[in-house]
Amino acid sequence: MSNAKRLNSLSALTRREMLGASLAFIPAVSAWAGPSLGRKKIAAVITEYRFNSHADCIVTRLLEGYEYDGIRRAPQVEIVSMYTDQVPANDISRDMAAKHNVKIYPTIRGALTGGGGKLAVEGVVLIGEHGNYAWNIKEQHLYPRWYLYKQIIDVFRESGRTVPVFTDKHLSYDWDEAKWMYDQSRQLEFPLMAGSSLPLAWRIPPLELEMGAPVERAVAAFYGGKESYGFHLLESLECMVERRKGGETGIASVQCLEGAPVWEWTDANPWAGRLLECGLSRCPDRKPGSPRANVKQPILFIIEYRSGLQTAAYLLNGHIDTTCFAADIKGQSDPVSTQIWLQPGRPFSHFSNLVYFIEQMMVTGKPAYPVERTLLTTGALAALMESSYQKGKKLETPYLKIAYRAQKETLFNRGPVAAMEKKA
Repeated sequence: MSNAKRLNSLSALTRREMLGASLAFIPAVSAWAGPSLGRKKIAAVITEYRFNSHADCIVTRLLEGYEYDGIRRAPQVEIVSMYTDQVPANDISRDMAAKHNVKIYPTIRGALTGGGGKLAVEGVVLIGEHGNYAWNIKEQHLYPRWYLYKQIIDVFRESGRTVPVFTDKHLSYDWDEAKWMYDQSRQLEFPLMAGSSLPLAWRIPPLELEMGAPVERAVAAFYGGKESYGFHLLESLECMVERRKGGETGIASVQCLEGAPVWEWTDANPWAGRLLECGLSRCPDRKPGSPRANVKQPILFIIEYRSGLQTAAYLLNGHIDTTCFAADIKGQSDPVSTQIWLQPGRPFSHFSNLVYFIEQMMVTGKPAYPVERTLLTTGALAALMESSYQKGKKLETPYLKIAYRAQKETLFNRGPVAAMEKKA
C-alpha cells in the first residue's frame, strides 16, 4: 500500500479528504513553492522563543550555524517558517525571523503549508519547552506538546504525505498522549526523534558501555526540578543501560522517594550508596562534604527493569551541578563511571550535538537513535510523578513493556571540553 493510501485509510473519509487524496502529490501553492534544490525546508513549531530558551538553543543554531566537533558549521537545513504559541515580553522570535527572512504564521497549519493547502516543508522541529502554562496537582508542567503535535499530524493526514519530526524533551506529561504520539509515527511511517541533549553531551572520561555488557546495577545523579530535570536524569541513565546484554525490554516498576526516606533506602541497599559515591567522584566541582549534609530535599527515582536490572537515580540539589553515572558490570571488580558534562553558560554547546543529529535526520530521513528510548523515559517519568503524588508508593508499570536495541554508533560529544569551558 502506498504512503498516500495508508494515510487516507487511517482518516475518516470526509468529502474534503477524498478530494485531498486525489491531489496528494500535486505541489502545494505556498510561500516557498517549487522544487527544493538546496537545503531541506523546515518548519519550527515553538511554545516560546526567548533568550536562552530551548528554542534559542536549537532553532537559533538551525538559523545561524554552530560549532560541532571543533568546527564551525553552516546550517544543513533551512528554517522557512515558524509558529509561536506564546509571545512573551522578552520574545526574540520576531527579530530572528526578520533577520533571516522567515515568516511567522498564526497557525501551525499555515507554518507547515506556507499558506497553501498541502504540506510544503520537508521537516518539522517541535520545541514545546518554556512558556506560561499551568501546572497540575502532581507538579507536572502542562506543556501542550501533544496538542501541537496533533495539529502537525492533521496536516500530514490531509496532505497524504509525511516528513521527519523532532520533538524536544519528553513526549508529554501524560502517558496516553505520549503513546499516541509514538503510535502515529509508526502508523504513518515518518521518522521521529525526541529527547534530551544529555545523552549526546560530553562524557568525562569518555565512557560507552560495550554492546551486550552484563550490567547488574546502575546509579545516576543530577540536580534540578523533579520533572523538568528528572527527565534529563532518566535519559542519562537510559542511554547508558540500554546497551546491556539482551537490549532494552522495558520497566517493571518505579518509586519516587523524597527527603529522609532517600537515605533510609540507600542505607538498606548498600550497592546504591557505593555506586553513588563512585559516580560523584567524577564531579570535580561537587560541594565539599557529603550529599546527606548538603542536600536539603533529596529526590530518588528507584527503577526496576523487566530484565532484573536494578537502578537508582538521584536529584541532589546543593551538592552537584552536573550529571554522573556508575554501574556494576558482571565479572569486573570495579564499577565503571563517568561525568556527563554540560556547558553551564552560553552558548550551551551541549546542544550542538543534538542539533547536528536533528539535521542529519532531516537530511537522510534516519533517526540517529531509537525514539523508543524517549517513549520509555516519558512513561517512567509520568509514573514517577504519580508515585510522588501518592507519597512514595511503588507503582507497577506493565504498560512499559517497551523493547528496542540501541544504535551501535557512539554519538556523544568527543570534541575539546577545555575550549568549551573557556567559552562558558
